[in-house]
Amino acid sequence: MQVSVIIPALNEERALPATLESLVGQSGRFEVIVVDAKSTDATRASAERYRGRLANLTILDAPRGRGSQMNAGAHAARGEWLLFLHADTRLAPGAIEAVAASSRRVDVAAGCFEHRFSGRGLALRLISLVHNVRFRRTLIMYGDQAIFVKRSLFWAIGGYPDALMEDVLFSEKLRLVTRPVMLPAVVVTDSRKFEQIGELRALWWVVRILLAHKHGRPLRHREFFNEFR
Repeated sequence: MQVSVIIPALNEERALPATLESLVGQSGRFEVIVVDAKSTDATRASAERYRGRLANLTILDAPRGRGSQMNAGAHAARGEWLLFLHADTRLAPGAIEAVAASSRRVDVAAGCFEHRFSGRGLALRLISLVHNVRFRRTLIMYGDQAIFVKRSLFWAIGGYPDALMEDVLFSEKLRLVTRPVMLPAVVVTDSRKFEQIGELRALWWVVRILLAHKHGRPLRHREFFNEFR
């Protein structure tokens, strides 16, 4: 069983090396596909430096948009399972093996990992706790939690939408056909966005965005989706 790790990237020269480094020591059969959206910094060069350390590394170009980038990676993937990893999120040791082990369970077709941020602030820990508890109650996964899914199921539900909140929209479709699981390994996301916005303000924005989505209203605080580098 092979896992295809798909990493959408845009101007991530600072964060991407740590993400790729977290894959270097992973065991199990996997490939890595970095999908760049015409970055204007050294993102592509950062990925190229890992060709000698990650045996099955592919670097692709795709139109800007996390959903379209991840779909492009999925089209190129050879693995039976797809693992979507944000360019600023690090996998825990043994994460690939954990996905492989879960794939042997007939009741598992998708899932994610427990989440935390790189920063140590109390508000950041609270946000991660909310992420993890929210999944257990709603089965909605955030991209920061490193979503994984059987490739056949991914395409059966149409892949990712090319839209804001593509992770939430994808999860809403996914939970109609399967029950995702959360693996105990922890993925760590760079906390720069929440620190630059302000941790409590960012949490408030997220709540208002989710409430607007839930009630079918125009999204508030769309600036939350801007680049933070």
